[in-house]
Amino acid sequence: MARVLIVDDEPYILRILAFKLRRAGYVALEAANATEALAILETGTVNCLILDVSLGAPMTGFELAERLRADPRHCRTPVVFLTAHGLAGEVRRGRELGAAAYITKPFSLQQVLEEVGRLVPA
Repeated sequence: MARVLIVDDEPYILRILAFKLRRAGYVALEAANATEALAILETGTVNCLILDVSLGAPMTGFELAERLRADPRHCRTPVVFLTAHGLAGEVRRGRELGAAAYITKPFSLQQVLEEVGRLVPA
C-alpha cells in the first residue's frame, strides 16, 4: 500500500484527509508540524506528501519541502501543496521546489484524491 504523509496544522483537515485517503486504499500518516513530519520520515519513506505552507514553528511548508529536496532519501517524493497561500509568487515558489501539484484552500476532497491517485496508485 502506498504511504501518504499529510502535514497540516489544522486538525480537521488532517482527520478528513486521512479518513478519505484510507478509504481510497492508502496508508495515511498525519503530522501537525514539520517536526512531526521529519520524525515520521525518519522511520521510513513515504510515496507522497500533502503539505500545507503555513505550519508555524519551527519551519514553514516551503522550508520543509526545501529540506526534503536536499535529502537523497526523499528528494524524489512527490509533494502536493494544499494551502491558503494562492498568490502567483507562492505558487511559483511551490513549483520551484518541485511541487507535483499546488491546490489552494478551500479545496475539493475529490481534487486532492485525484492528484494523489495521479502521482501514486493506492
